[in-house]
Amino acid sequence: MYWTLELASKLEDAPWPATREELLDYAQRTGAPMEVIENLRELEVEDEGDPYESIEDLWPDYPTKDDFFFQEDEY
Repeated sequence: MYWTLELASKLEDAPWPATREELLDYAQRTGAPMEVIENLRELEVEDEGDPYESIEDLWPDYPTKDDFFFQEDEY
């Protein structure tokens, strides 16, 4: 399983918190790339009942707005 910024961004608008099955359903309905669906299928099946709170639960290194040095209030 690997994530890139482009792949992970396909799940930004997912209905968080969501279970593995809900994320798979969302990815398929929104036409996410096959790599996203394959990554979701590789998630631990035994965690199926536990919802993921955000994309950071799937990819802990997912960059947030705080990771960028762009100051919105300056513009």
